[in-house]
Amino acid sequence: MYKSLIRPILFKFDPEEVHHFTFSVLKNFGFLAKLFLPKPIEDKRLEREVFGLKFKNPVGLAAGFDKDAKLFNELSNLGFGFIEIGTLTPKPQAGNDKKRLFRLKEDSAIINRMGFNNGGVDEAIERLKKNKNVLIGGNIGKNKVTPNEEAVNDYKICFEKLFPFVDYFVVNVSSPNTPNLRELQDKKPLTELLSTLQNLNLQKPKQKPILLKIAPDLTDSQLLDIIDIVKETQIAGVIATNTTLSRENLVSENKSEMGGLSGKPLTKRSTEVIRFLSEKSGKAFPIIGVGGIHTAQDALEKLEAGASLVQLYTGFIYEGPKLINEINKTILQGK
Repeated sequence: MYKSLIRPILFKFDPEEVHHFTFSVLKNFGFLAKLFLPKPIEDKRLEREVFGLKFKNPVGLAAGFDKDAKLFNELSNLGFGFIEIGTLTPKPQAGNDKKRLFRLKEDSAIINRMGFNNGGVDEAIERLKKNKNVLIGGNIGKNKVTPNEEAVNDYKICFEKLFPFVDYFVVNVSSPNTPNLRELQDKKPLTELLSTLQNLNLQKPKQKPILLKIAPDLTDSQLLDIIDIVKETQIAGVIATNTTLSRENLVSENKSEMGGLSGKPLTKRSTEVIRFLSEKSGKAFPIIGVGGIHTAQDALEKLEAGASLVQLYTGFIYEGPKLINEINKTILQGK
């Protein structure tokens, strides 16, 4: 029903406006989902223990959808095993000028240049205080006005404030939409940033997993650096991958828009990165696979390549909530 009836209507309108409309519907009429959507699959065989955390199933929602932790309960009720909020920054910021979100329907993709628009970490915390049992990841970044040489302080602020309210952290240095942010992926600044956060973590009575989210545009040499950095800093793992700057083989009219590309064009590359990290590291750390998951088979390929968990974003928008059940059902069939 979603792809045949609901999606064609939603896709007639501006994607960012549709996003806000969908949030309003889910917030106010989320109870109707039980009437119109299949019941989420719950099965003990889907449970995963990763990073010392227990996930009720391996299919999560990637960061960027529920930036400000407004809808984690309602989204969890759709069947997600975990919800990643953010990217959150210390201070609220409006993000880049609109229009900044573009559908590429012929490519089953999205280009965004949102620019970490969010209400700030303090606002999100007020909502997270009401969380009862949803497993939450906190994706953190720096404010646009913060120079790279001071970026560590922004990440420290978010880490300290969010610590009591999230189950794991994601350090986002791979968004292409904040000027010069990706420079923090270079070995020296990235090692310094992750070491600083891990040192803060180790001072806590109970540590929480810290993950690094990386870009799909890294070279093999840079990916080998990532493996070294993860081992050196002893963070918990990696999320592979964020959006890409590549525009290879696109046909949609919006293909030349600036920003990060997500969706089907990213499927193959994100899986390649997962496989490379898993094999070259000797499976030394867990990986969350994200990028271009539009079918259950896409998810299985990432799990087979070395991912322990997967996340949806663009595939969720194009395929609808039933994709969550399809992935979990296919995983169970292989048991």
